Amino acid sequence: MTVNKSLIANFALHESSAIVKMTTGAIKLKRIKDGNVWIATLLAFAMIPMSGFATDIYLPSLPGMAGALGITNSQTQLTLSLFLISYGVSQLFVGGLLDSYGRYKISLVSILVFCISCVIIANTKSIYVIYAMRILHGITIAAMVVSKRAFFVDLYSGEQLKNYLSIFTIIWSTGPIVAPFIGGFLEVNFGWSSNFYFLGGFGAILLLLELIFSGETIKHTTAFHPAKILAIYVEMVRTGSFTLGIGMLGLAYSMVMVYNMSGPFIIEHYFNLSPVITGYCSLLLGFAWMVGGFLGKGTINKPFIRKMNINVSFQLVAALALLLTFSLFNQLWTVLVFAFMVHVGAGFTYNNYFTFCLQKFPQNAGIAGGLTGGLCYVIVSMLSYTLIYLLPAKDGVNLSFSYIALILVSALVMYRVFVLNGKEPHHTA
Repeated sequence: MTVNKSLIANFALHESSAIVKMTTGAIKLKRIKDGNVWIATLLAFAMIPMSGFATDIYLPSLPGMAGALGITNSQTQLTLSLFLISYGVSQLFVGGLLDSYGRYKISLVSILVFCISCVIIANTKSIYVIYAMRILHGITIAAMVVSKRAFFVDLYSGEQLKNYLSIFTIIWSTGPIVAPFIGGFLEVNFGWSSNFYFLGGFGAILLLLELIFSGETIKHTTAFHPAKILAIYVEMVRTGSFTLGIGMLGLAYSMVMVYNMSGPFIIEHYFNLSPVITGYCSLLLGFAWMVGGFLGKGTINKPFIRKMNINVSFQLVAALALLLTFSLFNQLWTVLVFAFMVHVGAGFTYNNYFTFCLQKFPQNAGIAGGLTGGLCYVIVSMLSYTLIYLLPAKDGVNLSFSYIALILVSALVMYRVFVLNGKEPHHTA
């Protein structure tokens, strides 16, 4: 089944032009209407998983994309790393801009630019243009997601706010779970570029609904003082347990990203299976991350050091079992069973250390959240791409070695966090 790219591109550009005019007018709209708050809240939740969709939907298409563009596997995988870097770095700065210039205007422009860049990716044959657009994706999605986090703080408080914030991780997890499944279907039926048409179309729907139902939520803007913000960042980074805690987040999510970058090639090249199978496998391992998050939330009151020691031991056993069973049986099930266990442990680690990091600076929770998320994604991009470069995506043995390396480093960093946390003063509100 083929897609008339010229027809779709002309239609998309025509629609983009119309949306530009609507967006320009909407920027001048008044604040959000009370009667639309519940719809705008649903839209905010719908935007939270966008970062997961932007990375995971085209995972089943990585091998096909490399073949269609005539590039290497590592060049294709770099499109993921560049997105992660720009997404992470942008989160470090976008919070201050949102506080100074409002959430709504920046969010609308970001969605529009994201949609246009998706159309450009789907219609280019240049990997360098794709690189540039993926960097733009990271910047715009960071603005979209962070603005919607602020949306909840603007409109809700007390137990209602705590309830909404508590399900952020669960909502975010739907992206990595659902996106590869959709991407596998699109790859088989329409080719790799259809993933980006889908992302652009989804973004366009969100933009139109935002124009109709949403609005500005910030009550009072604050002057933008880079020097004051920088001083807070420096204080946080100099707190060793906080910085190493972010390192633990990066190591945990790198385990997932290493699979995301290597799994499609193992399944489609090594086992000669369909991209649809890649989608099913990614869906399963996305569910593993969610299970780890639920376990982390369920054991939140358990002794921290003990449960983290058990978790890292569990992960190491699973990674070693993957190495042994794949060497013996050379079957896909060995990858899925033990990678599932590793990813459950990674989700558990992430859930616990994200809470740990945010609690370190309760008086600057917004900046701490942006710094935590931003640095985490920068670490993930560097670690995952380095491991894939050193241990190319060819079979389960290399994947198991990548897991083992990340788990052993996690154990060392975790020990150092415990030591530093006991020596540092605790910041209170």
